[in-house]
Amino acid sequence: MRLGIDELLRDPQRRKSLAGKRLALLGHPASLTSDGRHTLDALMDCPGLRLTAAFGAQHGMRGDKQDNMVESADYRDPRRGIPVFSLYGEVRYPTEAMLDAFDVLLVDLQDIGTRIYTYVTTLAYLLEACAARGKALWVLDRPNPAGRPVEGSFLEAGWESFVGAAPMPMRHGLTFGELALWLAAAKDLAIAPELVTMAGYEPQAGPGYGWPLHQVCWVNPSPNASSLNMARCFPGTVLGEGTTLSEGRGTSVPLELLGAPDLDCERVLARMSRLRPDWLMGCLLRTCWFEPTFHKHAGKLCSGIQIHTDHAAYRHEGFRPYRLVALLLKAVRLEYPDYRLWRDFAYEYETERLAIDLLAGGTFLREWVDDPAAGPDDLEARLAPDEAAWARDRQPFLRYPAGRGERANPSQSPREIP
Repeated sequence: MRLGIDELLRDPQRRKSLAGKRLALLGHPASLTSDGRHTLDALMDCPGLRLTAAFGAQHGMRGDKQDNMVESADYRDPRRGIPVFSLYGEVRYPTEAMLDAFDVLLVDLQDIGTRIYTYVTTLAYLLEACAARGKALWVLDRPNPAGRPVEGSFLEAGWESFVGAAPMPMRHGLTFGELALWLAAAKDLAIAPELVTMAGYEPQAGPGYGWPLHQVCWVNPSPNASSLNMARCFPGTVLGEGTTLSEGRGTSVPLELLGAPDLDCERVLARMSRLRPDWLMGCLLRTCWFEPTFHKHAGKLCSGIQIHTDHAAYRHEGFRPYRLVALLLKAVRLEYPDYRLWRDFAYEYETERLAIDLLAGGTFLREWVDDPAAGPDDLEARLAPDEAAWARDRQPFLRYPAGRGERANPSQSPREIP
């Protein structure tokens, strides 16, 4: 398996149209070649290419910002001497001065397949800006570690935010390059992103099911994306950011567990098992104890539930993390009716709307959890039609071997680089 950056570097013919152009790179610490070299260095040393600027998304080009909502400043790369512009600092949308620094933007971000991951919004903003200014945008494609499965409801109209760029479900099942093609079409942008596809990528092949185990090393794309297990759990566990529950920040397994000091998670898990046992399948669930060293409930012993997909119980198609965590929240509400579950704080530049609603893409999930008469079947009735619609809508943008129930799209965009 070869990454998009590998494919660009190995064949001079692929780079011919970049000759003489001013190039910029949007990257982060996981922007690596298959042999572990950072893409910025590889591009700078590649004959015939001229890199004049770079961009960093949330957490910075170096990935040094541990928590959410910690901004990065612009700086000049000390080794290469080029400006590195922050798109999570004074601005999140590129300025005219930033756009003037390049002719072609190369995007090499490792995504983890979830709508609210802010790299998706940064990609959408850059597509819009490049379209408006007549700039070219290439995506050097990378694996989606969450694979092809789809889960969650569409982002509702009016609920767009920095954690919701477009009407897609929570778990979209596209690579970052495929996502760029879809975003350009969905937003009707006057740009045709160039996609440098991976070679030998099979997103439905085990044991990685989206992540090519033992071929590409795992480098955290953001500081708390610390493992393949986290990436698989994230479409569900990220909902914890909108609650008073700890999602494990301040531990060695962030976003792989949920809990709080004033819960009995044995009770919670037992209630989940009674409510909808099939939503707990495809993984190993384990009650546990943990004490965050920072963030929510720092220094307090928490009762929690940890999700394991690194286990023989893992079933790629049967694991549904969004439903699992929604059920956990429902079980907490039923076991502790007066529990202060929803966290009210400024979240990703939003001060008026609740974080849980921004994450869910509307108020329906919170209302479902809080309604004692609403059961799992009601949530299923909301999710299933959107998931089926998305599975159809994304078909023209798939560029890798089809999975179960999918048909590969044999056509390629005329501007796509196979």
